[in-house]
Amino acid sequence: MSQDTFEMIKTEASKLSMWAHIATVGSDGCPDVVPVHPCWDGDDLWIMVGTDSVKVRNCESNPNVALHWQVTENGDGVEMWGTATVHTDVDTKVRLWTGVFDYDLAAFAPDGPHKSPGTAFMKVEVSRALYLPMYGMKGRHEWRRK
Repeated sequence: MSQDTFEMIKTEASKLSMWAHIATVGSDGCPDVVPVHPCWDGDDLWIMVGTDSVKVRNCESNPNVALHWQVTENGDGVEMWGTATVHTDVDTKVRLWTGVFDYDLAAFAPDGPHKSPGTAFMKVEVSRALYLPMYGMKGRHEWRRK
């Protein structure tokens, strides 16, 4: 599948909603699904997270995640699968703090990237993406990392 297909799926995801739901699985084997506001930096998906959140704890034991963007009234939907890593280093925080996210990170971490030890960023390296217009009745656009 081409990079063009992945770009198209990323574009469709951003049209659907600024919100997605991320599914993680804990060390106990139990799934957890929560809403997140992911943003793209190139082909990497980033999510601002609290270091003590369930999704961070789950990813430490099982880095496999799935994301689902909210479906429109027409039934258009996007799903992605990938591997998550959590980044707590100041260099990553500083790099992501401006220009990547489409909301003010200071609303959640008012002390900024240098003084927010409870703040981290989760990077999802997408391995598979799927766009289904009208629940797939108008086609199926799938991309897989080579």
